[in-house]
Amino acid sequence: MKHPNLKYIAEVLTLALSGALAIGCNETTTPKPAPTNVRVQKPIVEPDQLNRDNTGVNVRDRDHATKTPIDQNENQADIQTTADIRKRVVGTELSTAAHNVKIITQDGNVTLRGPVKSAEEKETIGKIATEIAGAGKVDNQLEIESQE
Repeated sequence: MKHPNLKYIAEVLTLALSGALAIGCNETTTPKPAPTNVRVQKPIVEPDQLNRDNTGVNVRDRDHATKTPIDQNENQADIQTTADIRKRVVGTELSTAAHNVKIITQDGNVTLRGPVKSAEEKETIGKIATEIAGAGKVDNQLEIESQE
């Protein structure tokens, strides 16, 4: 036995859903005008934050004479030298900045770059690299961060 109300309910639901979909489509395709009374505020930059900008470092790093991690040789000896230095640096009690210095090895020669918190950290990392790579094979370019 068919129920006459079921057919009516199905038609009403179909029409209601069709109308809702049409309304939904209409709303998403009609662009809304941008508000005109919204004020955009530029971020406030403290004077000491200007010194933390890496723009100068990035410009320097574009110079092909400056070694970056992309210059790391992929031969096993150079990879092992870099890994051994990194392992010792990370295993030493140093700042996070010091743990993240760049260690680049090319043909047995190591370049150290990046910021450290103190002269002691710079010296410690330099000694570690020299112990592993050998005397005269380390170019210590680590920079001591200003303590302002």
